[in-house]
Amino acid sequence: MSVPRPAAVIVLAAGEGTRMKSKTPKVLHEICGLALVDHMLAAARGLDPESLIVVVGHARERVEAHLAASAPDARPVVQEKQNGTGHAVRTVLEAVGPIEGTVLVTYGDTPLLRTETLAALLARHAGDGNAVTVLTARVPDPTGYGRIVRDAGGAVLEIVEEKDATPEQRAITEMNSGVYAFDGGLLAEALKRVGAANAQGEQYLTDVLAILREDGHRVGAHVAADHVEVEGVNDRVQLSFARRVLNQRILEAHMRAGVTIVDPGSTWIDAGVVLEPDAVVHPGTQLKGATRIGEGAEVGPGATLTDTVVGEEAVVRNTVSDGAEIGARASVGPFAYLRPGTVLGAAGKIGTFVETKNARIGEGSKVPHLTYVGDATIGTGSNIGAACVFVNYDGVAKHHTVVGDHVRVGSDNMLVAPITIGDGAYTAAGSVITSDVPPGAMAVARGKQRNIEGWVVRRRPGTASAAAAERAAAPQPDGADEGDRAAADE
Repeated sequence: MSVPRPAAVIVLAAGEGTRMKSKTPKVLHEICGLALVDHMLAAARGLDPESLIVVVGHARERVEAHLAASAPDARPVVQEKQNGTGHAVRTVLEAVGPIEGTVLVTYGDTPLLRTETLAALLARHAGDGNAVTVLTARVPDPTGYGRIVRDAGGAVLEIVEEKDATPEQRAITEMNSGVYAFDGGLLAEALKRVGAANAQGEQYLTDVLAILREDGHRVGAHVAADHVEVEGVNDRVQLSFARRVLNQRILEAHMRAGVTIVDPGSTWIDAGVVLEPDAVVHPGTQLKGATRIGEGAEVGPGATLTDTVVGEEAVVRNTVSDGAEIGARASVGPFAYLRPGTVLGAAGKIGTFVETKNARIGEGSKVPHLTYVGDATIGTGSNIGAACVFVNYDGVAKHHTVVGDHVRVGSDNMLVAPITIGDGAYTAAGSVITSDVPPGAMAVARGKQRNIEGWVVRRRPGTASAAAAERAAAPQPDGADEGDRAAADE
C-alpha cells in the first residue's frame, strides 16, 4: 500500500513535564545523544512532510533556541496557555492557516516511535478512507493513558481520558498513543466544536473523534505492532527505559552491519555515531556525539569517546577522548586523556597516563607515558620521553611548542613554550628547555650533580639510612662477601 506524503506533521511539545522534576523542559531531556523531541522529529522527517511544526509553550525560549540550532526545518508555534491537546492543534491552524491534506499529530516525548510505524498509520488512514485514524497499542498496563472504546463490531467509538473513564473503561488495555492522522479540512471544522467539559477543564483532541463520528465520518485505528514504541516519557524511570530500548536498537543495527560489539549490556552508542565494518567495540565503552570508528579499529574496554574520529585499524583502550582525531593504525592508552584539538597521525602512539590538548602529533611519533602535551606540534617519527611536560601557560597566555621530525626528547623534560626543537635534535633527561634547539643538536639544561660525602650519617644520626651507610662504609675482612655481611647483620 502506498504511503501518502502528509501535508503537515504537528509535534506537540508545549507541556511542562512536572513529573520529571527538572529545570530542563521535558522534551529537551537527552537520550542516545539527542533530545527527546529530536528523535520524534527524525521519525517525522522520514515521511517527507510538506511542513514540520512544533507546538511550544513551557520554557518556550529554551525549546525554540534548541529547535533553531538542531531543527531549523521545524516551525515553532507558541501555545501561550496550555489548555489541552485540542487547543494546541487549534493554535497551529490559527497560526499557519488551513491545511489541505493529511495532518499527522504526534508528541515530542515519544522517542521510540519509528518512521515505519507512522508510515503504516498513514497507509491505513488513506487505504480505509478515514476522516481520522488513531494509532493505538495494546499494553500490559494502560495506567495514565486514554482508553480506546470500540463498539461490538470493533469500530472506534471514542477515546476516554483516564481521569474521565468509568471503572469498566479503565479496564480496557488498548491505549491511545496520542498520534493521529486527520483530514486537514475536517479537523479544522471539528476543533471549533471541541468543549472543555471534563475533569481537567481542557480541550481534548480526542473529542474530535467523537465529533467526526457523530457527523457520519469514518473513524479508524491502526494498532502498533510493538506497544513500547508509543509509550511516552513522563518521568526519569521512563526516560531510562527509553534510553535502554533505543540503545539496544542502535547496537543491533551496527552488529547487523558488520560491527562486533563484545558486550551489548555494557556498551552505549549515540544515534549519530558511525561505525564501519569490522570495527570492534569492547565492554564498558561509550561512543557519543559525532564519533566515527574506522574499519577494523578496536575501541575499549573502558573507553569514552565524544566527537572523536578513530582511523582504520587503530586501537584505543581505557581512554577518554573529546574532539580528537586518531589516525589509522595508531595506538592510544590505556588510561589516556585526549582533549579537544588533539590530532594523532597514522601509526602514532599516545600511551599510559598521557594527556593531550590542542596537539598535533605526526605520523609514527610517540608519547608513550606520564606526559602532558598541550598547544604543541610534533613532527613525524619523534619520541617524547616519560614524565615530560609541555609548559604552555605563563599565567596569562598560552604559548606553542614545535618539535620537529625524528626528535628524541629525554625523560623528565620541561619544554617551556614558546620554543622550537629542530629536526633530528636530542634533549638530555632531566632538562628544562627554555630556548630553541637547533636541528641535530643535543640540548642539556640541568644542574651539575654534586655528592656531599657523609651527609646522612652527620645529619640523620640514628636512622636506618644512617646505619646502612655506616655498615657500607665499614672495612670488611679479607674474603668476606655479601653473603657473609648479610649473615653478620642477622
